[in-house]
Amino acid sequence: MDALRGLALIMMYVDHIPEDLLNRFTMRNIGFADAAEVFVLLAGYASWLAYGRRVPKDGFWGACRKILSRCWKIYLFQMGLVLISLFSIYQWRRLWVLPVDFLEPELAHGYSIIRMVWRLLLLDALPSNLNILPLYIILLFLFPFIYLLMKYKWWLPLLLSFLLWLGVNIDPWFNFPNWLDPDGWFFNPLAWQFLFTIGIYGAILAGKYQGNMPSIPWLKWGCIIYLLFSFFEAFPWQYWGLPDLRFLHVSVPAKAYLSPLRLLDVVAIFYLVQSSQWTKGFSEGKLGQILALYGRHSLEVFSLSTVFDLWGRLMFASWGESWWLQIGVNCVGVSVLYVLASYLDKKRARIRAMQKAKTP
Repeated sequence: MDALRGLALIMMYVDHIPEDLLNRFTMRNIGFADAAEVFVLLAGYASWLAYGRRVPKDGFWGACRKILSRCWKIYLFQMGLVLISLFSIYQWRRLWVLPVDFLEPELAHGYSIIRMVWRLLLLDALPSNLNILPLYIILLFLFPFIYLLMKYKWWLPLLLSFLLWLGVNIDPWFNFPNWLDPDGWFFNPLAWQFLFTIGIYGAILAGKYQGNMPSIPWLKWGCIIYLLFSFFEAFPWQYWGLPDLRFLHVSVPAKAYLSPLRLLDVVAIFYLVQSSQWTKGFSEGKLGQILALYGRHSLEVFSLSTVFDLWGRLMFASWGESWWLQIGVNCVGVSVLYVLASYLDKKRARIRAMQKAKTP
């Protein structure tokens, strides 16, 4: 699971720089969904492992305290990213000309920043590319309620979550307000919570089968057929100068409210991966362990990658999209993220060793 999350983090880093040539090779080019859907589904999966299955040991309120502490930490990271983004863009403009605004007009021209501080603090104003962590805060905050409903009737939170997602897809205006965008939050929490809930149930089901999903041949074939359809409809044929092989010419499914085609895509991928014996071997291999290193420290890695994304976009906008800059942005960025993840992993290991030594 950590390896998959690490892979999703790297793909999000690449995808968030439009000029990055590597984003032509990420999963968004071969299907309706992209790394964001994978990350949110795995967030639900990881939340059950971190909090849900530990309730018998820590108690319900103990788990709630841990969740609130995590939400507060994510919130502080969000505020830090907002400040770093504002400072980086304003300082960059003093040295180099930018052909486009890298912030919404309300922020870009600075006349209302002081009056808007409280909106940023209350998450009522979410700048572009800084909208994933607020979504995660909301989803994590919902976890105790999902847990309580699940204990009452195991199917109840899944049904309610589905109905809420369905309602948003029927009426996309049902959303959280965003002062910077009349359409509301780009990642509509009222829709994306369904994917998070699916991840929770996925973790529970996998736990009953030693960490893997049950392998059902007809279901696997159904997923494969759907993903083939998704591939042919989403692949950028024109970009590669190839004949257009789409069957139905389906328009790009809406990401903001997690349209059904995107949802089916990521769930199909998740099932195939989690029901395959190959996944375990890959996760235990050298490459899998490297990716897992990123995944185990997803908050810190994602936050630093968001800063690097912004800096990469600024460099491409001011200095062009040369090969040396492409190599620098990708190689240096991924390498520094690896160094950060390695440092945090060693730090965590030292803390655990000290705690174990103190235990009588």
